[in-house]
Amino acid sequence: MRGKIIRGVGGFYYVVADDERIYECKARGKFRKDGIKPLVGDDVEMSVIDEEKLAGNIDDIFDRRSLLIRPAVANVDQAMVIFALDKPAPNLGLLDRFLISMEYNSVETVICFSKSDLVDEATVENLRNIYSKCSKDILIISNNDKSGIDSVNATLKGKTTVLAGPSGVGKSSLVGHIVPDVDPEVGSISPKTERGRHTTRHTELFFVEKDTFILDTPGFSSIELPDMLPEEIRQYIPEFEPYEGRCRFLGCTHIHEPDCEVRSSFETDSPVIDENRYKSYIQMFEEANQRAVRAGRSSR
Repeated sequence: MRGKIIRGVGGFYYVVADDERIYECKARGKFRKDGIKPLVGDDVEMSVIDEEKLAGNIDDIFDRRSLLIRPAVANVDQAMVIFALDKPAPNLGLLDRFLISMEYNSVETVICFSKSDLVDEATVENLRNIYSKCSKDILIISNNDKSGIDSVNATLKGKTTVLAGPSGVGKSSLVGHIVPDVDPEVGSISPKTERGRHTTRHTELFFVEKDTFILDTPGFSSIELPDMLPEEIRQYIPEFEPYEGRCRFLGCTHIHEPDCEVRSSFETDSPVIDENRYKSYIQMFEEANQRAVRAGRSSR
């Protein structure tokens, strides 16, 4: 029987099988011998050893379509990153880092802005305009009145999706709407930080419906850039793509070179990229350059 690993605890793997029941499985010794560790998200071939106790063995692991390291999960089709529109205010620099990280790992990203009931339409439209080229889709939701939840469900259907975002943005509440049987660890909002006191502490794959899974991940407050050279970062900024080859210098980083079309656009009424996203790009470029210098790999 075929299934998907949704959780791994203490050497046991919990597998949602084709019959939509969850089996507690052990992995065959051959995986350890071959240095293969089953991961959450793995599609597996399993055999049932006790029908009544829902116990089984994982006999084979099918080829992985994709692999993320943090969190360690296989066969992800897309990521949905959630940021609140207010309380807490969105850290857009953190969002930019997440987008680059997912693009680097060839994972499509959907941006979901929550708490739409706290802001006006102008705020929403401004963010739509800024990030329209950076995401597969942009969803606007409110967990309070459940607006936009249907769009979330439609986006998730038939895919395995990683849900990610900082603490306090309503991610666990959203999981509760998508999978009502889940009891998300949501505490009250701390008035001092405007962030949730109790949020997801571990990684787990939830079965939503046939062929539809969501992976809830712990909230993050920082993201380390992928291991890339500074001049590579521009390849993951979609706003730059139409201007490649139009600057005076091939391989222009759009930071310090003369006759740069991207930088020149800031002198017009139609800049190529939002100014704050451009500042975020410069910050990431410098960070990557410092790391490359320490490693003796800088080309600057």
